Amino acid sequence: MKILMRADTHYSIVVSGSEYVKPKYTFSQVLAAVAVSMGSMIVGYSTAYTSPALVTMENSTTISVTEEQASWVGGLMPLAALAGGVLGGPLVDYIGRRKTILLTAVPFFVGWILIATARIVHLVLIGRAICGLCVGIGSLAFPVYLGETIQPEVRGTLGLFPTAIGNIGILICYIAGKYLDWSQLAYLGASLPIPFLILMFMIPETPRWYMLRGRNEEARKALQWLRGKNTKIDNEMRDIALSDAEVDSDLKFKDILKMKYLKSILIALGLMLFQQLSGINAVIFYTVKIFNMSGSSVDGNLSTIIVGLVNFISTFVATALIDRTGRKILLYISSVTMTVTLIVLGTFFYVRDTLHMNVTNLGWLPLTSVMFYLLGFSLAFGPIPWLMMGEILPAKIRGGAASMITAFNWLCTFAVTKTFHNILVAIGPAGTFWLFGCICFVGLFFVIVFVPETRGKSLEQIENKMTGTKARSRRMSSIANIKPLPNGC
Repeated sequence: MKILMRADTHYSIVVSGSEYVKPKYTFSQVLAAVAVSMGSMIVGYSTAYTSPALVTMENSTTISVTEEQASWVGGLMPLAALAGGVLGGPLVDYIGRRKTILLTAVPFFVGWILIATARIVHLVLIGRAICGLCVGIGSLAFPVYLGETIQPEVRGTLGLFPTAIGNIGILICYIAGKYLDWSQLAYLGASLPIPFLILMFMIPETPRWYMLRGRNEEARKALQWLRGKNTKIDNEMRDIALSDAEVDSDLKFKDILKMKYLKSILIALGLMLFQQLSGINAVIFYTVKIFNMSGSSVDGNLSTIIVGLVNFISTFVATALIDRTGRKILLYISSVTMTVTLIVLGTFFYVRDTLHMNVTNLGWLPLTSVMFYLLGFSLAFGPIPWLMMGEILPAKIRGGAASMITAFNWLCTFAVTKTFHNILVAIGPAGTFWLFGCICFVGLFFVIVFVPETRGKSLEQIENKMTGTKARSRRMSSIANIKPLPNGC
């Protein structure tokens, strides 16, 4: 039912229960989240690969790898991912979110086959570069796709699927690494793009991208598939049309840096900065090395499996909590947990290496500290920056800004992973982990002061708040038995 009141005021309202449908986890939305997240599994596997693989690669009789070359095997992937992040922005805008994701499947396979069959380290590096390029493109496209297809009330939970399933990829790599060498691990990696490709063919492009291209009928079909065939989607179609009405397909870089968009971009950049400077990828890439260095009483490969299991479980805890507690509370808990565990880990090395005290009875402490560190990271600072990137970036700049932010993330990843060994040499293990701990502590205050809560809000509501734009509609929620449409106009 529509009521027209005054020439300058148009309210859209509905009788409660007629058009307003309570959000639900439809099979279609879950399938879309799982399909996209299978790509994230390959990303997780690619990230974890060097931890078990470098140990067998440096001792291999079929390939010769120096310590410097080994550091490039670990560091080249995030460097290539930086280039992928830059490339991904134009791709998601011009060919679509879904096609961009699909585009990574075959190169992933080729990259892993190159690594698996390599007899010289240069082929390994080329394979890592190809996989890294796909990782950069995918890590940008996954949150953009899910942010545009999942309903606000369940976007937190389903939006964490890429991280959760990505952690399955890390766990698979750690478990397989106990039994397989670097080449066999690469063959296993080459098998992962196959189910990913199959599932991606089963889901549609995002309705928002179709609307931006003026393909309204295809947008309606895609949205109907996502929400369920019996769900009324007229209101949501209108909201999408309104939010995208001013989107310019010929967006220039200078448009991204306009003052009204700067707040969203800086918050996303800040979250990515603290995510990577927490030292997470140094821990993931060099897990076995860290445990061997600490003299842990637990076998290095077994430690990585335990760590991967904790990483995997903790993300599902976050998935269960994020739409109940909100993003900020989890980020608080994450920051404090990482700060404390890194300080404890640094203190262990200080007592052992500087004070030269006997820590034999504390051989369990490195593993415990890393476990709780990863628990804290996976709870919030791992998945939420990517989730919020898809939420807080305005529609007009989403592709271009996401490209810039993803490239920045992978630049930080490369800097941390490539310099980790040098930092260890310069200030020792104790100083290194204390440094990461201090950065996590600063990150807590960044979240408190700057990061908004986005739980349960539509992309249009978030954009209005972040850009200071007045809502396009007014609600008549005070009218008895009448519920206003979300952002109705």
